[in-house]
Amino acid sequence: MKTILTAALLCLALPLRAQKVFSVAYPHQADVKVFVTAYPHQADLQVFRVQYPHQAGKNDGNWFFTEYPHQATRKVFFVEHDHQADLRIFFVEYPHQAGWSKREKMHLMF
Repeated sequence: MKTILTAALLCLALPLRAQKVFSVAYPHQADVKVFVTAYPHQADLQVFRVQYPHQAGKNDGNWFFTEYPHQATRKVFFVEHDHQADLRIFFVEYPHQAGWSKREKMHLMF
């Protein structure tokens, strides 16, 4: 019992830097406005959607979409037009394809 409690406290004490993302309903609720591009070369970031929170990366394009806003490190709003976005992403099929194309936008997801 003591070990479980200690492990739980350690997990809470560690900084949350993984890319856990929540998709909000309105632009004013978002930390970052995101546009999904049609082609990878148009994107600032190629994103792979992971299935479990522990698979989420540390600003490397591996995103886990949370069920609730308080679980996320970033709240995003998906815009309809390219010019409305702070960040342009492209969803990739494999984890090794995820990553930044334009590193000057990395600060948006920290």
